[in-house]
Amino acid sequence: MDNSSIFISWMILGLLLTLGNVAPQAEAARAFFVFGDSLVDNGNNNYLATTARADAYPYGIDYPTHRATGRFSNGLNIPDLISEQIGSEPTLPYLSPELTGQKLLVGANFASAGIGILNDTGFQFVNIIRISKQLEYFQQYQQRVSALIGPEQTQRLVNQALILMTLGGNDFVNNYYLVPFSARSRQFALPDYVVYIISEYRKILVRLHGLGARRVLVTGTGPLGCVPAELAQHSRAGECAVELQRAAALFNPQLVQMLNGLNRELGSDTFIAANAYDMHMDWISNPQAYGFVTSKVACCGQGPYNGIGLCTMASNLCPNRDIYAFWDPFHPSERANRLIVRQIATGSTKYMNPMNLSTIMELDSRV
Repeated sequence: MDNSSIFISWMILGLLLTLGNVAPQAEAARAFFVFGDSLVDNGNNNYLATTARADAYPYGIDYPTHRATGRFSNGLNIPDLISEQIGSEPTLPYLSPELTGQKLLVGANFASAGIGILNDTGFQFVNIIRISKQLEYFQQYQQRVSALIGPEQTQRLVNQALILMTLGGNDFVNNYYLVPFSARSRQFALPDYVVYIISEYRKILVRLHGLGARRVLVTGTGPLGCVPAELAQHSRAGECAVELQRAAALFNPQLVQMLNGLNRELGSDTFIAANAYDMHMDWISNPQAYGFVTSKVACCGQGPYNGIGLCTMASNLCPNRDIYAFWDPFHPSERANRLIVRQIATGSTKYMNPMNLSTIMELDSRV
């Protein structure tokens, strides 16, 4: 082979290697950030001295590794399944030592089991990442990424990211109704409490927007009174707990109203309301239609409806998690999570206001 042929061969090889390096970045999914409570925690609480954790068997029994990861699920949770929808790998917990280098560009999960909108929610869990701290970590994350790709690219990554925010349930379950005559229930009648936490939630979302968020899925609360834990405490014949259902019925419409108001002020559909209440009620009110044998009894637990205490090695454990709507006393099974994410992705305006995730992806791909 003469020198010119060798030179051309090296040129072609160099071009192929360059294209090989560029292609994955060109096709990279948008970054994804997660804020909230145990419904969306991917394992941050594993790194904290807290009782709000899911780091032991049988949690994770159906996860690809069959090991507990800190997700409050038998397998994948809602953020994992949204990552699948946007063609991305699952986000790592922000506190994970593995979250470094290129993995930072995928996004991060800041969620922490037990937290709420209010700082005093979940105080009994002691060491959890309050939402104000999650937002501080988001700022810190951006500084870390700036060191990697520069401030302009970091701002673009954050502005173009998809964000999931899941808060509110614990402000009722682990605050207002935690004990009879709780401090908050003595301070506020329920309707006034809802107005108060909605106003506090608004401040959180305004702060998140100030940190660069431009597409935020905000989930309302599910039917709080219908989870096995509440049935075990309040139900005589399997009916949902009235007071907690009343709380959800007050909170969710006011949340949508507040999000719509924020969007009008911003002049864009930044905040997308996900109607978690109706998403859950579909299969709670008619479990057989969705392939579940029950939506009242948890797969893992003890006592009535398997709704007492935590899911542990000593708990009752169902052999087939796919036919149970609830995995433990509070959290849906992976299969139920899939039904929820299907509605997030393609649901009508009954479930997603003003648009679903597929529409968001389509609109944003044109920008």
